[in-house]
Amino acid sequence: MISVVIPIFNEEPIVNTLLHRVVTSLEALSQPFEIICVDDGSKDESLARLKAAREKDRRVKIISLSRNFGHQQAFLAGISHAKGDYIVMMDGDLQDPPELIGKFLQASSEGGYDVVYGIRKKRKEGFFKRLAYWFFYRIFRASVSFDIPLDTGDFSMITRKALNEILSSHEQSLFLRGTRSWVGFRQTGIEYERDKRYAGEVKYTFRKLAKLAYNGIFSFSDLPVKFIFFSGVVLLVLSFVYLLYLVVSYFFLSGVPQGFSTLVTVIIVFSSVQLISLGVIGEYLLRIYDESRRRPLFIVKDMLFD
Repeated sequence: MISVVIPIFNEEPIVNTLLHRVVTSLEALSQPFEIICVDDGSKDESLARLKAAREKDRRVKIISLSRNFGHQQAFLAGISHAKGDYIVMMDGDLQDPPELIGKFLQASSEGGYDVVYGIRKKRKEGFFKRLAYWFFYRIFRASVSFDIPLDTGDFSMITRKALNEILSSHEQSLFLRGTRSWVGFRQTGIEYERDKRYAGEVKYTFRKLAKLAYNGIFSFSDLPVKFIFFSGVVLLVLSFVYLLYLVVSYFFLSGVPQGFSTLVTVIIVFSSVQLISLGVIGEYLLRIYDESRRRPLFIVKDMLFD
């Protein structure tokens, strides 16, 4: 059985086309399936359209959250209730083609892969957004201790075995594509061209993308802590070089440099590094605090399941 999990947030213009393409793609595989749509607190008629679709096809199942908890939390709500042997995660904006699910299934069943993910060979998005993605994945990959594929998103198929391990990781700061790589097992990627959004407004603003990247860095990388250490080393070296410069100036040149600007510059540099260091430490403390509170990552308001 295949479970397709799709988070929905204000996707009224897309819902009908989305479900039609997903159902058509899955019916071509001749496998039993369910489509779990997670309404993440939509303010438009997305939920009404989902309910109308369910009236026509009971394979469409709906989880309605009590408010907008976020993209990753909506995914978690869906995969937590999925019953399939193979679980597909895909966005609801039709940038990820549901027609690729067949190739995912073939690679997993024939190649023995527990995780098959989509590799974005080409993105039809703005230059700066593509550049930001490009830099993030390469910095993130260089800073983690496990292998993480470049240019991948949440669009993927995972087996029940891999899903159980992902769900066993009870983290408050979700970065599911990082957890997917962290659990290991046999993994492979399939390249595809990512389309433009089919309709409606982009939900992942730069602010939300920055938050997602932030979670990835702090949850799986020791880069922030290493940044503090290397900043200290660099400043120590610069201070030593400047000290040598002062000694040489005092004995062999025109004397020790005087001036208010030099003192202010040194104070600003050291103060900035100290504040950044405190901020990094504070971020880790805040995450520990969030973990200790154990608040639910999502709250289900209503479920329409068979």
